[in-house]
Amino acid sequence: MQASAITSFRLAAERASGEKLPDYWALHAWSVEQPEAFWNLLATELRLPFEVRGVRALSPEPMPHTRWFAGSTLNYAHALLYPPGVSADATALIAVVEDGSERRLSWAQLRDETAAARAALVAAGVGEGDAVAAFAANVPEVVVGLLASASLGALFTSCSPDFGAEAASARFAQVQPKVLLATGGYRYAGKPHDTSATVAALRQRLPAGLQVVELPYPGEGARLPAAQTWDEWLRPHAGAPLTFAELPFDQPLYALYSSGTTGVPKAMVHRAGGALLTHRKEHALHSGIVPGDVVYYFTTTGWMMWNWLVSVLASGATAVLYDGAPTWPDALATWRLAERLGVTFYGTSARFLQELEQRGLRPGASCDLSALRTIASTGSPLSPHSFEYVYRDVKSDVHLASISGGTDIVSCFMLGVPTLPVYAGEIQAPGLGVDLRVVDGQGSAVTGQPGELVCAKALPSMPLRFLGDPDFARYEAAYFGTYPGWWRHGDLVERTAHGGIVVYGRSDATLNPGGVRIGTAEIYRPLEELPEVVEAVAVARRAADDQEVWLLVTLRPGAVLDDALVDLIKRTIRGATSPRHVPKRVISVPQLPRTRSGKAMELAVTQLVNGMPVPNREVIANPEALDAIAARLRELGLVD
Repeated sequence: MQASAITSFRLAAERASGEKLPDYWALHAWSVEQPEAFWNLLATELRLPFEVRGVRALSPEPMPHTRWFAGSTLNYAHALLYPPGVSADATALIAVVEDGSERRLSWAQLRDETAAARAALVAAGVGEGDAVAAFAANVPEVVVGLLASASLGALFTSCSPDFGAEAASARFAQVQPKVLLATGGYRYAGKPHDTSATVAALRQRLPAGLQVVELPYPGEGARLPAAQTWDEWLRPHAGAPLTFAELPFDQPLYALYSSGTTGVPKAMVHRAGGALLTHRKEHALHSGIVPGDVVYYFTTTGWMMWNWLVSVLASGATAVLYDGAPTWPDALATWRLAERLGVTFYGTSARFLQELEQRGLRPGASCDLSALRTIASTGSPLSPHSFEYVYRDVKSDVHLASISGGTDIVSCFMLGVPTLPVYAGEIQAPGLGVDLRVVDGQGSAVTGQPGELVCAKALPSMPLRFLGDPDFARYEAAYFGTYPGWWRHGDLVERTAHGGIVVYGRSDATLNPGGVRIGTAEIYRPLEELPEVVEAVAVARRAADDQEVWLLVTLRPGAVLDDALVDLIKRTIRGATSPRHVPKRVISVPQLPRTRSGKAMELAVTQLVNGMPVPNREVIANPEALDAIAARLRELGLVD
């Protein structure tokens, strides 16, 4: 049962501590008060495959300089490829695309492919400390690429193929990959997409000598003439032995990226042991995932939930890799998939559940979801009526777990707890080991009102470092500049009387439409190519339980924001970034508000478009800009 693992761990913690820990809240309190004991016990109980086990769990240095399990060695790929008690013939991966094409890999097959890919990487000159990148759809070969890289101690990084070359190169150029795994074509919502031109442009922006390998996609032929196909790349290495480098717990595993709000996205390097231990905690204890479970999470290779999903292999569960639109050919497609595959854990977004409700769809009445035990929702806050919808129209006895964390920690700050009640509109609790606090601007704890989410103690899944940040200046500025010694995440949240958490969204101006975090700088950069646009501000406008991206632009003299220019702006943004970056509305305004130092004030514009007053007008260099924008929004009937 779901609750058995976390109950077993609670009892183990009682024995280890000599304390009575009668419920989750007592266990959580112990986990944050005694981090050394907690993390050591967790690693033992979850049977992390250490080659060498050091004594201490964490060093005494404060965040972000804390080091984990010094002297301990393990290998992330080994943990995923050899989960305890799982047969080599059991299914490790099920890959499905929109048209229903399905491919299954057993653990034995996954090991064989990883061994061949590992040998191919070595032949390409990849070793410990080098990098491998994937510009790819959600296909099994990307998982193999990650595992092969991890087996060597190489750094892995990925993004989805709907990114433009500029957005992808802004990420990959920071890691200087030696090998690029690329998808030449894919399908989304029934439409084919050819990425060959994007891959060619991306290749030109990456290091000379880059080896490009084209990954197969069901129903699509090879499209990258200058690349080796996956089969060609692996064939010379068929039958290669599978070996694993013995690596430190803090070995760099993969690079994930910030949203790029203020410039080039920050490349965050995550440690292998930290990701493994944290994901195992969240899968086994908080999600009740056990060997033989079938885990589906809708994600692309460019979102941290892909990394989270892949790690379920370490629990002996089958990972379902779905590529395509979740609503194709209709909105019940992935629920029929869950029925067919016997999915036990179904992960999705709040927006998707909201859309199902708005359409009046009842997955529970249409599909046999008897195997399903957990539904997880992330990406944006899940509204109370969506909780009610799930229990009414999807499944009445499911564990509905709203979860929230971030790319920054490649995991969750708060998530589900199988032994606690579920309250509509609330995330159940902070995760074990997470010293989560909600504070006001002075750092004082607040309950029953919105405040800043901070984490007061180090976590092993916090980034090891940022690339290009040798003195940790950018790292410290990103998270520790507001509350010294505490990680400020930038979320506006509230602790409830139940101990749960309500999330109100980002406390800064980062965009989050449909649960996809978007940096405004990624929208602005393509507009530099349009002479008609002088400058712009992208903001989030509340829309029901989601957000819309609105773009306010100032134009050169003589330019007119007609339908043709709006279309050009949207096509330019789409071509350089992704469909999710395209604004819902484009509005012409005479000027943008600025700080005294000349920066455009995104937050002030966000408040305006949402009909809110703008405080602290005295800090604005040109407050008349606010009045002009407000007048323009009223003229268009967009605000009262």
